[in-house]
Amino acid sequence: MSLNHSPELHKNLIARIPTVTGRGLPEWFEAIESGPSFLRCDERANWLADEHGISHGYAAALVQEHGRHRREHRY
Repeated sequence: MSLNHSPELHKNLIARIPTVTGRGLPEWFEAIESGPSFLRCDERANWLADEHGISHGYAAALVQEHGRHRREHRY
């Protein structure tokens, strides 16, 4: 499974997450941060999909977006 979606697909997946999952990005980011400390993104995405019952596509997009958000909001 590739964690890298095209920019357009990634944007569309992220935009649909609140509707599809009923949870906003801040809630998902908190779930990722409070979950297990995996070294690899694909492990984190697999855990997120399995633990929270979402598709691997959405999980991968969330992990990628979480990483981007962390990089952009470092102090």
